[in-house]
Formats: sequence, structure tokens, C-alpha cells
Amino acid sequence: MQSHDRAVRHGRTTSDAQRVLTMPNLADITEQADLRRLFGLFPTGVTALGAMEDGRPVGMTASAFVAVSLNPPLVSVCIKRGSWTWRRLRACPRIGISFLGDSHAVAARQLAQTGDNRFSGLDYQVGAEGALFLAGAPAWLDCSVEKEVEAGDHDIVLFRLHRAAAAEGISPLIFHSSTFHTLSPIARSLTPLCPAE
Repeated sequence: MQSHDRAVRHGRTTSDAQRVLTMPNLADITEQADLRRLFGLFPTGVTALGAMEDGRPVGMTASAFVAVSLNPPLVSVCIKRGSWTWRRLRACPRIGISFLGDSHAVAARQLAQTGDNRFSGLDYQVGAEGALFLAGAPAWLDCSVEKEVEAGDHDIVLFRLHRAAAAEGISPLIFHSSTFHTLSPIARSLTPLCPAE
């Protein structure tokens, strides 16, 4: 009875409280595959990092993108330590970050592969200082590397944002449980949030 009263006081029904109480027991994570599967349950957007190197495009995908600071404008991406592609990208003066859209599922898979033909068949534009941007993206960020921080088997790369552009009406590409998805808005309730005066 006390549990029910407490649940009601906090705005939950009895069934809500039962769902909380029936959470599975937490267990130690011993296998990397289990940890990768766990991390994959958190949906993320997908970005493409790109630049021109000696007249040729070089780039990769990254899903661990975070907006960090407004002043100064900073963003970050997590990149696996020892990445051959990142070693090439980090030497470029400017790097383009493209937010991938719902039409970029094939491009995202292609840019995540190894080899020098990642940009085959992809439309892109190059900025004056060498940053590369994929066509059809919801947003483009022209960045330079600000700082790299070691974090386990990855590096957190902090980028300073110099210039940006955004497009209207393009849904983002979402990565969840090893599969690409797109967003669908939740239907708004017809009941007003506040009573009419």
C-alpha cells in the first residue's frame, strides 16, 4: 500500500511502479560484444568527416558526435585510436562534418569501409580551405582540430567550428541497434497542455 501511495504521489500509476520494480538485475559486462550491443541501444545521429588530401577525398563516418560549447563554438567526435583514416584527416587544415540525412544510408556504409574508393559515386563539394561536404545533408560544419583527448581505446577529438550551413526539410539518419533508421514525429495530443482561459 505504501508503494502504491508513493507511486501516485510522484505522478505514476501502479503499473508504472511495477515496471520500475521489475527492471532486470544489473550484471557485469565481460565481453566487448555485449558492451557494443549495449551501446548500440542508444540511438545516435551519423556524421561524415571529410577533407581533400593532395587533391583526393579522404573521409570516414562517426556516430559519436556531441555539441560541446556555444562560446567558443566547439563540437566533438569519438574516433577509434590508431585509425588510418584519422591519421590522414587530422593533418588537414580544415575538416568538413556533414550531418547525414535519410538518403545517406548507402553512403554511410561506404564511408565506413576500408580502402581509397570510399567516395566513389558520392556527390560532394569542397570548401576553399579543403573541407569536404556531402551533398544532400541536413547540415554542414567547417571545422579545424582544436584538441585530442585519450579516452580508452578511442580519442575524443574536439573541433572548433568556423562556418556552417543548414538545409530545410531533410530528415537525419539515425543509427540504432546496428541498423539505420529515420525519425518520425510523435503525434501531438489533441488535449491542450494548459486549460483555456
